[in-house]
Amino acid sequence: MILLESVKMRDVPENEGFPFTVPVIKNLGELRFETPVTIFIGENGTGKSTLLEGIAASINSITIGGDDIGKDETLSHARRLAKHMILVWKFKSQRGFFLRAEDFFNFSKMLNKTRKEMEVEIERVKTEYEGHSKLAQDLAKAPFVSSIAAMESRYGTDLDGRSHGESFMQLFKARFVPNGFYILDEPEAPLSPVRQLALIAMMKDMVEQGCQFLIATHSPILMAYPGATILSLDDIPLKKITFDEIEHVKLLRAFLNDPDNYLRRL
Repeated sequence: MILLESVKMRDVPENEGFPFTVPVIKNLGELRFETPVTIFIGENGTGKSTLLEGIAASINSITIGGDDIGKDETLSHARRLAKHMILVWKFKSQRGFFLRAEDFFNFSKMLNKTRKEMEVEIERVKTEYEGHSKLAQDLAKAPFVSSIAAMESRYGTDLDGRSHGESFMQLFKARFVPNGFYILDEPEAPLSPVRQLALIAMMKDMVEQGCQFLIATHSPILMAYPGATILSLDDIPLKKITFDEIEHVKLLRAFLNDPDNYLRRL
């Protein structure tokens, strides 16, 4: 399902600096989404993250692990950009989130901190209710025990103790829901090739349940998502290209076919 149909820039300022100086922003015009999965590719500095951040700020998207998108100091430019974006929805979903790979560390720390706070509260209740009946103690502990149980049910018993890639996948399993709108900025960062394929499988399931994804990536594996629209920001204005036209893909194929030839030139 296509939830967000298009993004259009209006009244692009000429003298306000970044992010309006980024070529893809200056020349965006109207960007239409044709498929449930849109992949943004391009070299570092082409504006992939800036564009996704602006869209996320426009919809006041939930962030994973960061501050509220309306307060996050690292997204002040995105909020300025959002004021000049017009979004056209076919169906505006209130579900979904915006994920930057670096924000996951904050998310994991937040969960760990919350759990420790609940455990401290449980110990406080034990002390304060010493001498009371077991029923009274259990009732007093119930809110904190329930909070820990809910976290474990959703994210597992040891999100902080798993590998980064395992934790990422558990997060996606817990937070992907039908009819959600997801903005993912380089989600491949902690994922092995096998887990990137697992993410594609998960995304396919969610697309069948009405979800839409906007993804910025350097991963040829994610770029190969079946039926995705691939937009190159190496071209201004951005251009729709095929998987086989992607320079990353051409280079990786050539390297894997003859790595020694490339390494000898270093």
